[in-house]
Amino acid sequence: MRLRQLLASLVTLLALLILPAIAVAAEDLAALVDQLPKGQFKDREAVIVSLAATGDPAVVPVLQALSDGNLYARKADQKVFIGKPSGDVLILLNPLTQAEEGQAAKTDLEKIKVNNALREKISNALGGLTLFSSDPKVRRDAALTILKSGDPSALPALTKAIERESDPAIAELMRDAAAAATLGSALPDADKLAAIERLSKHGDQDTVALLSNFASTAPEPLKSAALAAVASIEKSLAVFAVIQNVWYGLSLGSVLLLAAIGLAVTFGVMGVINMAHGEMVMLGAYTTYVIQDICRTSFPGLMDWSLLMALPMAFLISGGVGVAIERGIIRFLYGRPLETLLATWGISLILQQAVRTIFGPTNQEVSTPSWMSGSIEIVDGLSLTLNRLVILLFSLAVFAGLMLLMRKSPIGLQMRAVTQNRQMANAMGIRSNMVDALTFGLGSGIAGLAGVALSQIDNVSPNLGRGYIIDSFLVVVFGGVGNLWGTLAGAMTLGVANKFLEPVAGAVLGKIIILICVILFIQKRPRGLFALKGRWVDA
Repeated sequence: MRLRQLLASLVTLLALLILPAIAVAAEDLAALVDQLPKGQFKDREAVIVSLAATGDPAVVPVLQALSDGNLYARKADQKVFIGKPSGDVLILLNPLTQAEEGQAAKTDLEKIKVNNALREKISNALGGLTLFSSDPKVRRDAALTILKSGDPSALPALTKAIERESDPAIAELMRDAAAAATLGSALPDADKLAAIERLSKHGDQDTVALLSNFASTAPEPLKSAALAAVASIEKSLAVFAVIQNVWYGLSLGSVLLLAAIGLAVTFGVMGVINMAHGEMVMLGAYTTYVIQDICRTSFPGLMDWSLLMALPMAFLISGGVGVAIERGIIRFLYGRPLETLLATWGISLILQQAVRTIFGPTNQEVSTPSWMSGSIEIVDGLSLTLNRLVILLFSLAVFAGLMLLMRKSPIGLQMRAVTQNRQMANAMGIRSNMVDALTFGLGSGIAGLAGVALSQIDNVSPNLGRGYIIDSFLVVVFGGVGNLWGTLAGAMTLGVANKFLEPVAGAVLGKIIILICVILFIQKRPRGLFALKGRWVDA
């Protein structure tokens, strides 16, 4: 009993000590807000800096309303309110608590004006104040904003935020932001040298710009230290740029591999130039769109799994259309390559127009699942996007699966036999016409899988496949017709080469250079990187 009385007494004593302090702090904050309408823009800037220095989240709506032009002073007593329009009057809200305190005619109020310089100051101040948000993402974004701007007025808020921060990664980012803010402050040169040293390890383009601007006006030895830091960061960025280009090239190569691997099988076994291969890719992409549309309207809880559900459906639909094309048209045109090319080109136009008629000519929305969204940051300035990483792994998985099928299954053995010597395969009892149908279906089905992957990084439209058909043929011819390892090597080589040429020569000229290089290479090695061997192939 005595213990409870003692605890109650302690709580009462703490309340008597703390509550008056809170009330005084609130009164001081309100008095500071009421200083905003007084004086000129410079005086208003000083008040904004003082409000930001308090680090109180209650200041955020005040500054936001000031920036948006919704902060007013009542002419009668110069008391400040947030004005909320309601017909011919304004509802008056307490700027710190947002409690309603009556209403007033617009003529009884005077808007507190700001200029562009003040808006920038308010933006920086808001960035500092959101350092205390309960949302880690908001705190991280606030630290990044200060890191880019280097606003010295944010230093007091940053110091308090670093002390309170529980997330080690965000705390480190806040320390980087404090280093950036230190450069523009009146702190001693020793602190600025330490800040330059810290920023040199952060290493991105924004830091380079910040240090370069600082070096242009800084005295020695600060200038030399800043320039040395800039040189160090730029050297790291150059290395990261090469790595990033290789990554983007491999990413493009994985897309080309998915688009070309089915064509390699079809072209290698049957010798058919299938100009409708790109439309098989398009059908896979539209299958993904339809599956997602069904999930969105009827089964929203399955949206994250819609892409996985689309894979078998895209394979079956594109593969089924491929078998129908082979049985209905292609088999009557074997040995007549020009007629086959024209027939498949006509089929591609029919499929494009059919899709336009059913779905319309505009792009269709295909969302990215949560498990494919975002990126993995390796180091500052180098990150890998998850969607492209998943597509790269998926393309390698498809390649490995196809290799197993070709090496370990009876149909794979028959396909290789027909590829190497069709006449001998027929003599051994292999039904080459059935192998042709299954091969065309397999190649078309893999193109459908490519369409599922491409729906995540490209526009789903009737013209989707057109952009990949030429590159797919280049990959197949460069790697070696019908050779899967050649297709893999060709796709990755052309993908990386494209990404290194684009910054130098541009996208269009880069593709032209690649085409010329492939033509020259084929002049020396007509069968590509990895040539198939066999009597029929060698003939």
